Amino acid sequence: MAVRVTKDDFEEKVLRESLPVVVDFYSDSCVACKMLAPVLGELEDEYEEKLKVVKVNTNFDVELSEKYSIMSNPTVLIFQSGEEVARRVGSASYQEFEDWVMRSING
Repeated sequence: MAVRVTKDDFEEKVLRESLPVVVDFYSDSCVACKMLAPVLGELEDEYEEKLKVVKVNTNFDVELSEKYSIMSNPTVLIFQSGEEVARRVGSASYQEFEDWVMRSING
């Protein structure tokens, strides 16, 4: 299950992480976010040694949402070596999402 991060540990768990990090900006009341949650869980299980998946609740972590210009939920960012390398808004099937993540982290 994806770990929830906040502004207090975002740098440590995302920006300083050696593996690529998939960051799900979500809201508890967002239907599309609930649809994406099992997709992210499956991705996390499948690629356990190759990437990390974390979540940021936009209702509680407004500062991070503003810093990364999150305008709607869910918005998923991929970070590598502390830099944002990809961004996607909305839910998707597992296959679509997996393809996007692999293209994003493998160049």
